[in-house]
Amino acid sequence: MKSGRNERSTVQSRRSPARQSKNLLWFGACALFLFYPVRIDAGETLTRVKSRKVVRCGVSEGLLGFSQKDKTGRWVGLDADFCRAVAAAAVGDPDRVSLVPLSPSARFVALRSNEIDLLLRHTTWTLGREVGLGVHFTGVLFHDSQGFIVKQSSRARRLPDLRGASICVEDQTTSESNLVEYFSSRNWKYQIVERKTLAEVTGAFFGGHCQAYTSDKAQLVSVRLQAPGGPQAYFILPEQISREPVGPAVRRGDEEWFTLIKWVLFALIEAEEIGVTRKNVRSKAEARNDPELERFLDVHGTLAKPLGIEPGWVVRLLAAVGNYGEIFERNLGSESPLRLERGLNHLWTKGGLMYAPPFR
Repeated sequence: MKSGRNERSTVQSRRSPARQSKNLLWFGACALFLFYPVRIDAGETLTRVKSRKVVRCGVSEGLLGFSQKDKTGRWVGLDADFCRAVAAAAVGDPDRVSLVPLSPSARFVALRSNEIDLLLRHTTWTLGREVGLGVHFTGVLFHDSQGFIVKQSSRARRLPDLRGASICVEDQTTSESNLVEYFSSRNWKYQIVERKTLAEVTGAFFGGHCQAYTSDKAQLVSVRLQAPGGPQAYFILPEQISREPVGPAVRRGDEEWFTLIKWVLFALIEAEEIGVTRKNVRSKAEARNDPELERFLDVHGTLAKPLGIEPGWVVRLLAAVGNYGEIFERNLGSESPLRLERGLNHLWTKGGLMYAPPFR
C-alpha cells in the first residue's frame, strides 16, 4: 500500500498519540464554544441582512448538485437554491445572495464570526455540533448516508474487503469520525489519509494515494461523475455506515432568524405536498378561493409581520426556486446529471421523511 503524508494505522485496541491529542484539542475547542457567552440580540441577523440587502451563505468549494458554479459563473445546486429562497423571503430578491465557499475546518468559524449568515455546505446535523459549537440546525434539507468509493479495477466489492486498506477522508468531518468508529469497533486495520478540502481529498484518491475514499454518498456520486477517465472507472460500495441528515445551520441566540430559516424550509416541503409550483404559485395566490391555501401562502401578510419580513414571502420564494420536489429533481434527481432517487427525501405521503408542521 502507498503511504501519504497524513496516513496512520488505526485499530480498536490502540489509538495513536497523535489521534488522542487531536481528539483532546477537538473536545477542548467544543468546550470553549460551549462556555463562551453568546451575545446576539433577537433579530440581529435579520436586521443586518435587511440593512445590507444580501444573504451570505456558506457553501462547499464546489460540489455538483449542491453548490457549484456553472459555465456562466453562477452558483447552482440544492444549497444555492435554498440560499436564494431565504433571500427571496428576507429581502425580497432571490439574487441578493453572496455564496461563500468554505472548507470543513472554516465553516463553523465563519458562522460564529458573522462572516456568513447561514451555513449550508452539506453539513450534518449532530448533537455535538449543537451543544459544542454554538449553532442550531433548522431542519433536514437532505437525508444522506456515508459510503465508500474505489477504483473499478479494485478487488473490493463489499465493505469488509477494505480491511487493511488506505482510505481518504476530509479532515474535521463526520465522515472521519464515522470511519474511525466503524472500523475500530470491528477491530479492522486500515490507514487513514486526511486532507483538508474536497479538492485535496479527491485529488489524493484519484492520484492513487489511497485505495478508497469515504464521504456522504451523494458526494461520492458527484465526485464519480467528474472523475478523470469517466465514472465507469470507479465503483461505489453498496454498504452505508451512517445516517447523515444535512441541513441549514445558524448561530445560536437569534430566535427570529432561526425561525425564519426553519419555516422557509417547511414552506418548500409543504408546497410540494399541496401541489403549489414555481409556475402556478402566483395564479393560486391571486385566486383567493381557498382559505387553507391563502393561509399557507400568507396572502394577507398575517405571518410576515411576526417573522419580521414583507408580506408575500411564501409566494416570492416559491416563484424564485419552486417547491422542494422541483429543487430536488432539478439539482439532484431526474433533471440532473446525478439522477439520484428521492428515497428518504420523498414526501411522507410517498414513503419518505419530508413533511412540514401546519401553517396555522
